[in-house]
Amino acid sequence: MTPLENVCGFLAKTAPLKLAEDWDNVGLLIGDRKSKVGKIMTCLTISPSVVNEAVEQKVDLIVAHHPLPFQPIKKITSDNTTGSMLLSLIRHGISVYSSHTAFDSAEFGINQRWCDRLGVTDTKPLITPPSSGSRTSEQAADIELGSGRYGILRSPETLAELSSRAATSVGGERPRLVGDANRKVTKIAFACGSGGSFLAAAIRSGCHALVTGEATFHVCLEAESREIGLILLGHYFSERFAMEELAETLNEEFPDLRVWASEQEQDPFVGN
Repeated sequence: MTPLENVCGFLAKTAPLKLAEDWDNVGLLIGDRKSKVGKIMTCLTISPSVVNEAVEQKVDLIVAHHPLPFQPIKKITSDNTTGSMLLSLIRHGISVYSSHTAFDSAEFGINQRWCDRLGVTDTKPLITPPSSGSRTSEQAADIELGSGRYGILRSPETLAELSSRAATSVGGERPRLVGDANRKVTKIAFACGSGGSFLAAAIRSGCHALVTGEATFHVCLEAESREIGLILLGHYFSERFAMEELAETLNEEFPDLRVWASEQEQDPFVGN
C-alpha cells in the first residue's frame, strides 16, 4: 500500500495543476490524502459502468481525465446519475483524481503525445499561457508550454492518409474529415477532446490541418471556408489512449501497486 498523497504528488508532477484552465476542476476531487492505496484504475470518464468496475475490483483510486464532479453541485443525492456515482464512490472509499486540461497541456501530456505518436517535430503550443489574470507573470514564465500543440510532419501526407494513420494508432475506425482529402499537409495542429475552439489559433499558426476529437457544425464550416483541414477522431479516441499510457506510467512508478485502465469503459457512439 502507498499513501494517496504520494500518488497525488507524482500525478501533479506529471501534469502540473497550474497548467489547468481557470474554469477547470483538477487535483484530488474525492478522498483523504492520508489514506493508502493498493489498486488504481485510470479512465477517460467516470460513468456508472466504470464505478461498478471500481467497486467490484475494490479499487482505491480512480485517475480520470474528465473531472467528477466538474460543475459545482448543491446536492449529492441518488436522484441523478452524478449524485448516485458520487455516493457510491464515497460509500466504498474510492478516491478520484483528475488532471484534465493540465494533462492536455503538460510537457508529456496528451497533445504532445499526439505529436510524438504521429512523428510531428519542432512542436510548440498553439496557445501560450497569459501573463495576467489568475496566472502571474512568474508562472507564465515557468510554463514554457501551453494549450494545444503544432509542428511539422517528417514527410508530407494527404489529409486522408494522416487521418487514417491517426485513427488506426488509437483503435479508432470512423474519423471524419473536413477539407480536401487529397490535399498534402505538413504543418499540423492538435487539440484533444472538444478542440474546435483552437481552430483560430491553428489558422494563425499557419497550420494545414487540425486534429481533434470533435467540433461543432459551425466550426467545421469555418474550417472549410478558411481551407484548413479538420480531422475529427471522436472525443473518446482522441484522449483515451493517453489514460492507458498513464496506467503504464503509474505501474512503473509504483510497482507494488496494481494499476490498469478501465476494462469496461468504451466509446458511447456505436454504428456508422
